[in-house]
Amino acid sequence: MSLGDNGWGNPPGGGKGGRKGPPDLEDLWRDFNRRLSGFFGNKGGGNRNGGEAGNAPPALSPKQFGGGIGIVIVLALVVWLGSGFYVVDASQRGVVLQFGAFREMTDPGLRWRLPWPVQSHQIVNLTGVRTVEIGYRGTEKNKVPKEALMLTDDENIVSVQFAVQYLLKDPKAYLFKNRNPDDTVTQAAETAIREVVGKSKMDFVLYEGRDQIAANTLKLIQDILDRYETGIQIRSVSMQGTQPPEQVQAAFDDAVKAGQDRERHKNEGQAYANDVIPRARGTASRLMEEANGYKQRIIATAEGDASRFKQILVEYSKAPEVTRSRMYLETIQQVYANTSKVMVDTKGSGNLLYLPLDKLMQTVGAATPATTAMPEASASPLGAAAAPPAPSDVPPQLDRALSGDTRSRDAMRSRERGDR
Repeated sequence: MSLGDNGWGNPPGGGKGGRKGPPDLEDLWRDFNRRLSGFFGNKGGGNRNGGEAGNAPPALSPKQFGGGIGIVIVLALVVWLGSGFYVVDASQRGVVLQFGAFREMTDPGLRWRLPWPVQSHQIVNLTGVRTVEIGYRGTEKNKVPKEALMLTDDENIVSVQFAVQYLLKDPKAYLFKNRNPDDTVTQAAETAIREVVGKSKMDFVLYEGRDQIAANTLKLIQDILDRYETGIQIRSVSMQGTQPPEQVQAAFDDAVKAGQDRERHKNEGQAYANDVIPRARGTASRLMEEANGYKQRIIATAEGDASRFKQILVEYSKAPEVTRSRMYLETIQQVYANTSKVMVDTKGSGNLLYLPLDKLMQTVGAATPATTAMPEASASPLGAAAAPPAPSDVPPQLDRALSGDTRSRDAMRSRERGDR
């Protein structure tokens, strides 16, 4: 509505009586009703001065207009109250805030709270596994040296990449105790791994101690997060890779090979020692046992000889002559048992002048198969003499003695009986 229209004091064609001044309020209200009716679709004719067409709707009165605003307000209130409904899944928990402060925690299901700005809510997932990567991003090849490089206890540098998986155990602490709890997990993990690696040797970190380092790191991270009251539960710590820095990889490989060769030589030496030392100890033990056995045998023999001498002394005191004869015969028996024996007839003039019994016994022993073929000859007391050996093995004297007639043998036997 401009200042030059009919509603303001100086119309273009002049007004009644040339009246100048502000527009009439009734004209303004009728113009407003006309425009409002056109907005709702009732575009009936009506003039600016209040004249209306025959079928045009009646103008809205201020009272009726106030009733429409009330309906709009009621609808807006219903919508505002309905905005307080929310749904919590089974794996989630709802946290209700009243004017930004913690009000309550809600369980899964359909829930309602006072609409904003009185109350608000946040949904927290308790079962979703969250992961933080330290020393790399995405893959092991995409390293972050600032996080991965660490110093060991023996003053060596190693590159460690690992991942931390965690869950939420306390939504209230997770939302209100720390500003950025996920960043807190990253910082706590980096702090823990540097402390654990800093107390370990390089070989322990690279080879046999990876599982133990992961376990110690998990425990230390959990202690730090519990001390900060983050409401986070560490699920696992996975060691993705531990290796020396790329700049010294070749030198480190040479050092590893040298260490392996050293261990191999040590194992070979230990194997040789394990083979030689037990045998030497066994030989020494055997010699000690033999010496102890010899000692016991000599002592027992000496004690037996002493006892036998005492017994002989007792018998000698009873019968000296008999004891001397018996000792003489036993001594002669022992001497002749270990010497070669030859029988020579020095008293008679028979054919038996020389009889080498030792060679005869050897020959008889060599001819055992032939002797077994004549059992009656071997069964006789003179079986050895009755079965003469081959002529090529018998000396001439023995051959003549064995080939004598029967009467010479009988004479020799009778003479021996007479001597006895």
